Amino acid sequence: MLATMKEVLDWAEREGCAAAAFDTPNLELLLAAIGAAEKRGEPVIIQHAQLHEKETPIELIGPIMVMRAEKASVPVCVMLDHGEDLEYVKRAVGIGFTAIMYDGSTDPFAENVRVTRQVVELCHGRGIHVEAEIGFTTGHEGLENSDDTRENVYTDPDDAERFVRETGIDALAASVGTVHGFYKVEPKLDFDRIAELKRRLGVPLVMHGGSGLSAEDTRRAIACGIRKINYFSYMSNAGVRGVEKVLAEEHPKCFHTLAHAATEAMQADAEAAMELFSMK
Repeated sequence: MLATMKEVLDWAEREGCAAAAFDTPNLELLLAAIGAAEKRGEPVIIQHAQLHEKETPIELIGPIMVMRAEKASVPVCVMLDHGEDLEYVKRAVGIGFTAIMYDGSTDPFAENVRVTRQVVELCHGRGIHVEAEIGFTTGHEGLENSDDTRENVYTDPDDAERFVRETGIDALAASVGTVHGFYKVEPKLDFDRIAELKRRLGVPLVMHGGSGLSAEDTRRAIACGIRKINYFSYMSNAGVRGVEKVLAEEHPKCFHTLAHAATEAMQADAEAAMELFSMK
């Protein structure tokens, strides 16, 4: 069933866990993400990031995401991830997405507030919830963090409190030490920062770059207040490994065999991530 971000994050708050948010730029990832949620009987968030437009245009994959969410046996929020401009946000809204993540984190504070407020005004009147980011998390989904030479800009609690107040957002993506993509060195999360943000802000906290964290760090971050975790790179890589296994063992002649193997492997990885995020 199609759900809002608030419905999913309210569930996470009640359960004291984190909702899984999977980027699904192709059909195999989409089937894997919702398949994992249905098998576990838990809500889930499926996302399309603007940076994945070159893999699959939002006008192609977006309606499929919405349709599959409507037919799911569990609550499924359909969300734009890292929307980079207002026009792209409007495209997602027009397709029927139920949540928007606008990312103005690399802009000056005042500009980030100005555009984020426009996104909130556009979305709230349509019953669509908004996530935004203050601070800056480096990297790129699906790439190693060494490909991004910038440094993380950690979320300042004072700035975050002001940002939430001035924009009216429904969830905050906080930079707390993770990166997008694959880790080459062990990340060092700032758990005290997470706890302070949780205590001061009054909106759910989101952690991007959830792939590759240790189980201990993930559970501690959730205990400190993280309620949504974006997870993509390791799930996608599990599909590659699933295909490699089939190629080595079966030498298939048809592509659909590979697609099926990738979907199965990615669903298994998504189930494992959801189990970890459940805190059970």
